[in-house]
Amino acid sequence: MKNTYEIDPTHSSVQFSVRHLMVTNVRGSFRGVKGSVSYDPADPATATFEATIDVNSINTNDEKRDGHLKSADFFDVAKYPTMTFKGTRLEKVSDEEFKATGDLTLHGVTKEVVLTVDEVSKEAKDPWGGSRVGATVKGKIKRSDFGLTYNAPLETGGMMLGDEVKLELDIQFVKTQSAAA
Repeated sequence: MKNTYEIDPTHSSVQFSVRHLMVTNVRGSFRGVKGSVSYDPADPATATFEATIDVNSINTNDEKRDGHLKSADFFDVAKYPTMTFKGTRLEKVSDEEFKATGDLTLHGVTKEVVLTVDEVSKEAKDPWGGSRVGATVKGKIKRSDFGLTYNAPLETGGMMLGDEVKLELDIQFVKTQSAAA
């Protein structure tokens, strides 16, 4: 039986990190995430899933940096206010892990990415009579693949910003319906 779940944005988080000055990782998050998944535990290959993230909700704990990231140098939120992930395939790796393949659209560019889904919880009843599940989603992308190329050379060699961006999403889903497969 296929179950449909909506992302609970209040209990979900989208985080990222990127290398800065070749010495440390700077972390940030996006607060605005919504989406859904329809999933039959007996047949993961039939899953459908998608998510939309409000890029304007970026938070790196530094208002000046957040403003620069929203500018045309980076995300250009006036032109590209959201990023989306539309799943194309879900593969079961083990009882605890899946590979989610899909199209990530960011900064007007769409590329296929593969994300690891693990820490998938069993469905649990919440205090309000609903049902919930959770999962952690991880992956890496190259920002240059999406046209995010702003950078500066360092006097000591190397570049100010790394190209690889690590992603980690902790997602809680609320069951909306069940249907026959």
